[in-house]
Amino acid sequence: MKPILFSGIQPTGRLHIGNYLGALKNFVDLQDSGKYDCYFCIVDLHSLTGEFEAKEKPAQILDLAADFFAAGLDPKTSTVFQQSRIPAHSELTWILNTMTPMGELERMTQFKDKSSRQAANINVGLFDYPVLMAADVILYDAAFVPVGDDQLQHLELMRTIARKFNARFGKTFLEPKAVLTKTPRVMSLKDPEKKMSKSVPDGCLFLDDTPEAITYKVSRAVTDSGSEIVYDPKGKPGLSNLLEIYGGLIDTAPAAAAKALSGEKYSAFKKRLAEVVIERCAPFRERKKALLAKPEDLKKMLAPGAAKASRAAEKKIKEVYEKVGLIL
Repeated sequence: MKPILFSGIQPTGRLHIGNYLGALKNFVDLQDSGKYDCYFCIVDLHSLTGEFEAKEKPAQILDLAADFFAAGLDPKTSTVFQQSRIPAHSELTWILNTMTPMGELERMTQFKDKSSRQAANINVGLFDYPVLMAADVILYDAAFVPVGDDQLQHLELMRTIARKFNARFGKTFLEPKAVLTKTPRVMSLKDPEKKMSKSVPDGCLFLDDTPEAITYKVSRAVTDSGSEIVYDPKGKPGLSNLLEIYGGLIDTAPAAAAKALSGEKYSAFKKRLAEVVIERCAPFRERKKALLAKPEDLKKMLAPGAAKASRAAEKKIKEVYEKVGLIL
């Protein structure tokens, strides 16, 4: 029996190349490795912690489902589902809330970062986000969670919560372990000091951008003084960011990519990068277009994953209710 691996992405709009290199590409690699029973979730409840329009949310959920399948996730191989369709996520979160100290959540660095970015909407859900994340994972007895360095704090909290529950009520949950991933921190094409964000479209390479848009954005991407192509994140952050993207797409370390490009001008490298992005994104873009053209079929592709996740979640939440004394 393969160990379960769990991860998810929020449906908050179009995915960009940073989302692909940091998560989606890795999801497909993990699925295709054959080592895990993979659960990949559209974490729509998490997406409510930021500003959103209710009328746009259904389209965003379907758009992300199309992203998953267009990138190569197979509903016959992986369990792909929508978080809010499984009530046990919310139910388990409440129970875990009752044994999670405020201090543990107050020290979460991502809460501080997100609060600073949405100062007008620092809601309780944003504060409690890590507990829902813990429930997402331990609900399915996930043994592994693919994370970058920036998520290790949340993973350790998951382990702490599972350990506290087990100590009080008996062995119930696994303590998930990290599958550390090489997650490139893809920065904005307009400002290499800031992460690539859909809120700055001109600095963002969306996966479904047209070839013309990709060429234009890459050609105008910020580089650095000098003309030598070297990977130097501190000295040449703009160029190094482009090398991260290029290396990620051709499965080569950015330093090795820079060495192979030695002697080329920035303009020639940008042209080559744009061609690689267009080439890699073209099949994805066509598959996504075909999937979105048949939304009812796309919904049906989520059904097997929802059914499997529901069975597992209902079994686990029943066990939890019994452990905490809620079943007469």
